Amino acid sequence: MTGTHTPGICPTLLYRDAKAAIAQLTKAFGFTRAALYESEDGTVLHAELAYGNGRVMIGSKGRVGVFAEAMRESGPVGVYVVVEDTDAHFRQAEKSGVEILMPPTDQEYGSRDYMARDLEGNVWSFGTYVPAG
Repeated sequence: MTGTHTPGICPTLLYRDAKAAIAQLTKAFGFTRAALYESEDGTVLHAELAYGNGRVMIGSKGRVGVFAEAMRESGPVGVYVVVEDTDAHFRQAEKSGVEILMPPTDQEYGSRDYMARDLEGNVWSFGTYVPAG
């Protein structure tokens, strides 16, 4: 078990162009690069992007190893990120040219969410819903 400031679950996404993904996620969605490990040829071996007290791990597709092989044909995934101001976050993403799937929308369960797709098809949802903890 981790402390309240350390994420206990970290989604892991592999990209054909991990550097472009990192650039998009930081610029459009406001993630902060917390770690970056590259091979001698510049391949992203492991990166961590932070948002609030959450993290997502990023790597490059096409590498060798058990995890890389298991994820070789992985398709898009969906990740939900809690934000304080859905509309402000949306405006930054839209301004950055991200594909918007759903504009900010009030949900029946009290959240205000929007959805966007990253460069490689992953669906990112941002909103005010905070899972019970």
